[in-house]
Amino acid sequence: MANQAPTLPLLTPYKMGKFDLSHRVVLAPLTRQRSYGNVPQPHAILYYSQRTSKGGLLIAEATGVSDTAQGYADTPGIWTKEQVEAWKPIVNAVHAKGGIFFCQICHVGRVSNSGFQPNGQGPISSTDKPLTPQIRANGIDVAQFTPPRRLGTDEIPQIVNDFRLAARNAMEAGFDGVEIHGAHGYLIDQFLKDQVNDRTDQYGGSLEKRCRFALDIVEAVVNEIGADKVGIRLSPFADYMESGDSNPKELGLYLVNSLNKYGILFCHMVEPRMKTVGEKIECPHSLVPMRKAFNGTFIAAGGFDREDGNKAVAEGRSDLIAFGRWFLANPDLPKKFELNAPLNKYNRDTFYISDPVLGYTDYPFLDSTA
Repeated sequence: MANQAPTLPLLTPYKMGKFDLSHRVVLAPLTRQRSYGNVPQPHAILYYSQRTSKGGLLIAEATGVSDTAQGYADTPGIWTKEQVEAWKPIVNAVHAKGGIFFCQICHVGRVSNSGFQPNGQGPISSTDKPLTPQIRANGIDVAQFTPPRRLGTDEIPQIVNDFRLAARNAMEAGFDGVEIHGAHGYLIDQFLKDQVNDRTDQYGGSLEKRCRFALDIVEAVVNEIGADKVGIRLSPFADYMESGDSNPKELGLYLVNSLNKYGILFCHMVEPRMKTVGEKIECPHSLVPMRKAFNGTFIAAGGFDREDGNKAVAEGRSDLIAFGRWFLANPDLPKKFELNAPLNKYNRDTFYISDPVLGYTDYPFLDSTA
């Protein structure tokens, strides 16, 4: 054993607050659209437990905080008792294998249409600017969005409260903590970004005012469950769902400096090279200024592979690396990284289908008897 190869940076242990991680390979939050009727299903027990390793961190798929939070078919929620009960066996399965499991709590805002909304109403947002129709991830279907209704200033506390209750429910379901979804053009991002937010009240205009909604949510969630159980996902550089910003670096830095005041556990940022979900570009920008400014654990995501992830950790550019597509297709990804084993290719055509097995729990392990 004397000539054993040095441990890969990705496979070194890391202490994230009170959680002892055995490695730095994180399951990124991935929408899979297999939660029929917005209720998590038994097949998710196998899916998440397959991707669990002792001391590994998993972040659950985007989970709606209320009945106005959905914008896609069959995405899970955590606002009803039934949903909370349905999450419990999934969380238990992850814990049984020694995993650490965070629930990503989300509201899509205007990335929705009246078909997903209660009583067929319009979706809510920071703005009443409609979103132009988008080609869906399968490259064929076109998603249509109902023009949103701008939230009144007096309605915003209710939405903040929905996030607080979702966090409480996540703890009731047994999760170790929550990740607030502040990225990818969804509701929080619709407040943060100056190309969307055209408000004139205390939630729009200046950088500080645009960040107020996000920070109100952070404060409410921290007060409810404790800062040591709270993370946030941000994508200041991304232009996903027409939510760009004229000064993303300033936005990112202001946010992380503000987050430090709450002492939250982690900040999970999407690499600037991910202009949209799944599209990697050469990019001069970097997350390093945000990483240096943030006091907690820093997680980077977006276009990483084994080599790239190791390099980012070795160079101190991130503490942890979240993997999406590669983890989806390789349930034993940390093991494969360790052995430098060939990876299963992912099949984009089955990312979002509703089949409970195909493209979900049928990707082979290295040792397929596992």
